[in-house]
This record gives sequence, C-alpha cells and structure tokens, in this order.
Amino acid sequence: MKEESVRDLFQRATEHAVRFRESISAGPQRPRVSYEASLEAFREPLPERGDAGLEVIDALVAEAEPGLHAMTGPRFFGWVIGGSHPVGVAADWLTSAWGQNTGNHRATPAAAAAEAVAGNWLLDLLDLPRESSVGFVTGATAANFVCLAAARGDVLRKVGWDAEAQGLFGAAPVTVLIGDDAHATVFSALQFLGLGHDRVVRVKTDDAGCILVSDFAEAAGKVSGPCIAILQAGQINTGAFDDFDRIIPIARDIGAWVHVDGAFGLWARACPQRSGLAKGVDGADSWATDGHKWLQTPYDCGYAIVRDEEAHRRAMTIAASYLPPSFEGERDPSHFVPELSRRARGFATWAMIKHLGRDGIAAVVERHCQVARGMAERLRSEEGIAVLNDVVLNQILVRFGATHADDEADWLTQRTIERIQTDGVCFCGGALWRGRKVMRVSVISWLTDDVAGNVAADAIIAAWRVVLRESDGPIRGSRQI
Repeated sequence: MKEESVRDLFQRATEHAVRFRESISAGPQRPRVSYEASLEAFREPLPERGDAGLEVIDALVAEAEPGLHAMTGPRFFGWVIGGSHPVGVAADWLTSAWGQNTGNHRATPAAAAAEAVAGNWLLDLLDLPRESSVGFVTGATAANFVCLAAARGDVLRKVGWDAEAQGLFGAAPVTVLIGDDAHATVFSALQFLGLGHDRVVRVKTDDAGCILVSDFAEAAGKVSGPCIAILQAGQINTGAFDDFDRIIPIARDIGAWVHVDGAFGLWARACPQRSGLAKGVDGADSWATDGHKWLQTPYDCGYAIVRDEEAHRRAMTIAASYLPPSFEGERDPSHFVPELSRRARGFATWAMIKHLGRDGIAAVVERHCQVARGMAERLRSEEGIAVLNDVVLNQILVRFGATHADDEADWLTQRTIERIQTDGVCFCGGALWRGRKVMRVSVISWLTDDVAGNVAADAIIAAWRVVLRESDGPIRGSRQI
C-alpha cells in the first residue's frame, strides 16, 4: 500500500456502493450508455506506472456506473435474476476481504463448515432428500453440468463402464430424453459433457412448455441402454412445471437417471402456497437451482444437488498428493464442484438464509407471484395486449397487437419493448415463443412489491399506446390467448 490505508480504500468503495444502491430506484432501469460508449470510457494504453488506490476506485466508478444495468432495482424484470440483497452483499464483501480459497475443508475450515450447514438448510427449505449432497457452483448452468456429469457416470457404471476413468470412447451410447422447451443452458451442459446438444430425443411439449406425458412414455418405451431424463421446474418463459408425479415413475421403469433443471422454479418448494406446483419433484436423482435468483444472493451462486453422494463425488473429486486427505464423515467442498480454486460461496448463502429464515423466503416467493398476477391482470385489461400464459409463478409472457396479423404483431411487440427500455421506468426483455416475438416479465427482485408492479404495468401500457399511436394501426378488439 502506498498513500492509502485498507480502511480508506474499503470506506471509499462502501460510500460508492451505498450511493449506487440508494439511488437505484429513482434512476432509469437500464444502462445510461451503450457497450460502445463503455468501451471508449475504459479504453486507454497499458499504464506504465500505477495510480494511487483511491484514484483507481474513483476512476472505476466513474467509468463503470454509466454502463451498469439496474439489475438491483425494483422494476427490473429481465432474465429472471434476483436483486442481490444487501445482507448477502455484505457477507460477500467479507468473503472477498477474507480472501479464502475454498479448495478443501482443511485449508478453510470456516468456509467448508458454512457450506455444509447452508447445504443442509437448502435441502430442508426445498424439501429434497436429506441424504443429498450439495455443490456450491457459479449458477444453474454449472449446476446442470455437475448434476449431469454425475448422471453420465452413474448410468454408464450400471452397464459396466467407468466414464470418469475411461471417458466416452468405447462407452455404450447414452439416450437423453428432454423436453422441446428445455433451457438453453441444459443443452450446453450436454455439449460440454460430450453427450451432444443435438444428439438427444426431444419430447413434445404443451402450450406452456411442459413435457407431454404421453409423448414421454412413447419415447421412453423406445429406449434401450443407459438413459438420462431431464425435466423442468419453472419454464423460463411461462413458469410452468413438468408433471413430476407422472413422468418420474415412467423414467424409473426404464432405469433412467432423472435430473430437474429448477433454476428458479425449484424455490416454489420453499413456499407453502406454491409448493404444489413442484409436487413429486423430490423423486428425481438430481436438481439444479440458483441462489442469485430467489434467495437473492449476489453473483455468482448456484447449487448442484445430487441424491447419490458417491455418484456426485466420483464425477467431481480432484485428487493430488499436496491436497489434504478427507476422512469418513468429513465434507470436502472440492469433491462436489469442478473448481479447486474458488470463492467461498457458502458465506453469502448462509447469511441470506439466516437473515430471511424459512418464513421470509416463503413470503418473498409468494409476494412476487402475487405481484406477477396483478401485473398480468392489469396488462390484459388493456386493449391490444395479450397475456399468453397462465401466471402460476412469477413469469408473464406478453404480446402486443394480438389481434393484428402475426408479422405486424411481431413488429408492434418489438417496437413496444424498445420503447419500454428507452423510457427506462422499468426493464423487460424480448424472446421468441412458438416462433413469434414476445415480451417476458420476470418478477424476482427483493425490492419489487405491488407499488413497483403497478408503476411498471402503467409504464408498459403507456409505451404500448405510444407505439400504437405512432404506427397509426387501428385496434380491432383484444383477446387473451
């Protein structure tokens, strides 16, 4: 350190962070500048001499803040991401300050212990088999990867092949049954594991994106050999859930490993009013979910949960002579994740569960579901706006100009999304659903309440009216699809 003390640097960073958070609600719910402008702000020759620490922190804030999104704001509804609750952020600051590498339980006993306890709390909250192991990873993408690695090893081991030792060369082919509307990151995980994102059996889905049970049964009946079935808790566009009670027994009959992608939807299990949506999901073999969604932890935080701890360990354990051995009954964090060097994610998870408690987590989930339903009702009451899904959770799927020709409605929807994002009162993103342009509204920030939902719904309607007026297109009535 040169001129500044640790206290000076941390205090300056704290002042900037507090100011940013305290002003997030009042500002536009979008970045103020584009990527190109941000790149120009950061671009400079490699420094020949270093600047003082306080100057660096101030420069970072000045150059970064205009290009930051309002992801921690109350009216951010894009991409199903939580709002990084201050308690979790404070715990994460300590995690960075402590600088612990959570590679194993001997190097950092406290970090390993926090993970062990928080992992057990998660199993209790989500009402999943208590014997399951939990790996603390970066997010649901990595969680799906870890769980499917355990699945790959297990189904091949049952036919006499050690995939961890021998790889896939010479192994029996693994059939993967997956819904047509599974999330893109699940297909990526299959790609990373050598199972291929296209070499799968895609099962037809209904209007909400749920696997059709009859089609799954038909596909399962054609399987011979190792099989992995991938189901979904919370479809990314509609929030819908596969029928676990009916599908999992079919998968069991053919000896398939059942994995559930529950990035945000699995948290319905923590809410008594919504837990029925995921009825039967505990019959699966593995589950992937995020902490930085409904638990509101800061990035990055996800959980790979596997019923068979040994299958989980075999897929992930990293061994080397310089690493301390594990003894029976000890939980080594590195045995359940692909990284050896990583941050201590368990601290923020422990802090958020400790802060909110079972009742608080349930209340947050239910509040967001109620806000989403209220917003949907407000939107569908406006002529020309269609809500395309049954709002069973926190997702709203919206199309503008619903009575217009499809191509015209696509254009009106895109223009309305652009108008909403430009106005900045709230932020919503676009997507394709059944080949047509839609807007997705994801209610999941801890700050979002009925007031924020009403303000956002009014802003969405106002943007739609402006687009319609500018397009000179008459409305011929409205309908809900």
